[in-house]
Amino acid sequence: MINDVTFEALHVALRGLSARERVIADNISNLETPRFLAGKVDFESSLKEALATGRRPGEATISTSRSLNPTRENGNNVIIDEETVQGMDTSLRYELAVNAVNAKFRLLRSAIGPR
Repeated sequence: MINDVTFEALHVALRGLSARERVIADNISNLETPRFLAGKVDFESSLKEALATGRRPGEATISTSRSLNPTRENGNNVIIDEETVQGMDTSLRYELAVNAVNAKFRLLRSAIGPR
């Protein structure tokens, strides 16, 4: 009952968003590192495809790649403004997914019966 499609999709989303937060933190910490290329995380396309084709959301993959955006003179392509906005967006999405998981558990608790 707990391991339904919705819960599994939320679990994948939380894992993907957590991975994105780690990569963003890594990007920011390497802002001045010569030849460092910013990392990017994608899980949404794989999760969307899994849901659209009827596969289990748990089969969705979380992929990390390096950005191919142009680099500065030192070979680094981290743009602090983009990382900051992406970090805020990721945090808000993570909070939304956690709220959805909590709402699902509240529904289950109410279905089980009174306290």
